Amino acid sequence: MISVHDDVPGDIVGRLAGFRKAFHRCLTARADALFELTEALLCADGPVRSLVELSVAGEHRRGHGSLYAALNRGRIDVEALKTSLAAVPVPRAADGRIVLAVDVTCWLRPEAHTSPQRVLCHTYGRGKDTHIMVPGWPYSLVTALETGRSSWTAPLDVRRLAPGLDAATVTAGQLRDVVERLIAAGQWQPGDQDMWIVADAGYDGPRLAFLLADLPVKMLVRMRSDRVLRRRAPATPTGNGRPRRHGGEFVFGDPTSWGDPDTATVTDTRLYGTATARAWHRLHPRLTHRTAWVEHTGTLPIIEGTVILLTVDRLPSGATAKPVWLWCSQPDATATDVDLLWQAFLRRFDIEHTFRMLKQTLGWTTPKLRDPHAADRWTWLVLAAYTQLRLARTAVADLRRPWERQPPADRLSPARVRRGFRNLRGKAGIPASAPKPSRPGPGRPPGHRNQRPASRHDVHIVTSTKPSTSNRKPTKSKTPRPRRTG
Repeated sequence: MISVHDDVPGDIVGRLAGFRKAFHRCLTARADALFELTEALLCADGPVRSLVELSVAGEHRRGHGSLYAALNRGRIDVEALKTSLAAVPVPRAADGRIVLAVDVTCWLRPEAHTSPQRVLCHTYGRGKDTHIMVPGWPYSLVTALETGRSSWTAPLDVRRLAPGLDAATVTAGQLRDVVERLIAAGQWQPGDQDMWIVADAGYDGPRLAFLLADLPVKMLVRMRSDRVLRRRAPATPTGNGRPRRHGGEFVFGDPTSWGDPDTATVTDTRLYGTATARAWHRLHPRLTHRTAWVEHTGTLPIIEGTVILLTVDRLPSGATAKPVWLWCSQPDATATDVDLLWQAFLRRFDIEHTFRMLKQTLGWTTPKLRDPHAADRWTWLVLAAYTQLRLARTAVADLRRPWERQPPADRLSPARVRRGFRNLRGKAGIPASAPKPSRPGPGRPPGHRNQRPASRHDVHIVTSTKPSTSNRKPTKSKTPRPRRTG
């Protein structure tokens, strides 16, 4: 079942109209041009292939010059827009809690040599276990997940990762901002269940749990299969030395070190067959004063959690089903919690549907913008458009093609809702004013060369500001890769 309750159509239109007015108030410079650009993005026929083609849509009453001028010189009150997004009702999981997912997607700009603040972004190659580093702008997106089979998520915040910044610190600040705004908007009340934050293996779960320990959240991350965690130290000291801080090892790749699980569940699923989840309580990584903990003063903390090993019979794609290791910052997860945790992790892949919708249908990465700040404005316009589609998902009529299946009224995909948004637009109100008659500027005279060429920027590669301690070239080790000890 879907987790979003159906409202009366009149209430849906009123809520959509309220968000559109709040969104228009967040546009502080060239507001009408930016708003009509969002209108054209919502009502254009088919996927967005070119930014300038949006100016010929009937909803865009201005010229194509104002479109680019609005992106380059417009202004958006991002803080007010974040508050408006947090005030929109968010979907919830089956047990009523809020589940947030965070992931990074890249706006690739390999040939934009005049665009600053580009970094090398990780992209997957066509071959097995191959990847390519392509220059671009990475964006961190935080969304709220739904339960059940759905391609909808609720984007709440997006942030571009600037060169040289620590990804864990930036992500922790972004998540803190989202959680605090949800609490301020009344989405979470004292006494409600803690929110869950789901992330993939690229995130340091214990680090994020330590930075967000004062908030009502629990972290759930996937861990690599070569990790080594530690058990709780024995209560009785052994020997005359200093008391031990860590217990025995829990090696993911060595089943003999696991022992009997504290909790085990078996669930029959439609897509994966029999799903078996085994959980071990109070396991923690052995931290050292390196990487993210290099500047930590005093004794390093012990961050305990529950490790879950998920195994399934098959995958829908037919590939080999490999075991999945999950770590949750809840030290003593019950059997019910274990089942909800691994199901919430599977729901994390719904964010990939949102990425595909933003890029392939709404044309998020289509414009060839030079200024990264203009790219940020366009990104917020796309998220505002997607939020309007989410608000109108049960109020629009399904304009079904003859070859398409007829889904239930509450199961329309974002692309199907966008197809019928034009008919709902007039009922929700248009806060933008009509354009004034104007005449385009003369531009550069024919035959005159550009006297102000754009500056060229190198791609940022070095991620550490500390000088190197050695100028020698590293030699390739002939020994096998050691196991990870934390």
